[in-house]
Amino acid sequence: MKETPSGADTARAERIAERSRDENWKKPPRRIETSECITCDTCLRSCPPEFGAIFDDGLNVVIVPELCSGCPKCVMVCPVDCIYVDEDWTATEARMWDHIELTAGGTA
Repeated sequence: MKETPSGADTARAERIAERSRDENWKKPPRRIETSECITCDTCLRSCPPEFGAIFDDGLNVVIVPELCSGCPKCVMVCPVDCIYVDEDWTATEARMWDHIELTAGGTA
């Protein structure tokens, strides 16, 4: 039985397709300081699925700013406090978007 995507899943799929951040989000996205990160993936597992903004990228864990609402869920569970507000975020590279589309599980 195939599940019908929820409104949150549809909104995430649209952000992935458009490669853009929701203009209604008031908080800036988060970023992971890779030099401080221990790659435990706790943040990845705690990121709400409606955002799904955290990915493994080789040996690093990264937050895709266009998918990050700025909520504190990942910050609250990080055992080494390596997640920061990213006021000066830059657009995600095409290479990463290709990875996201491949791992989106049919929601993109």
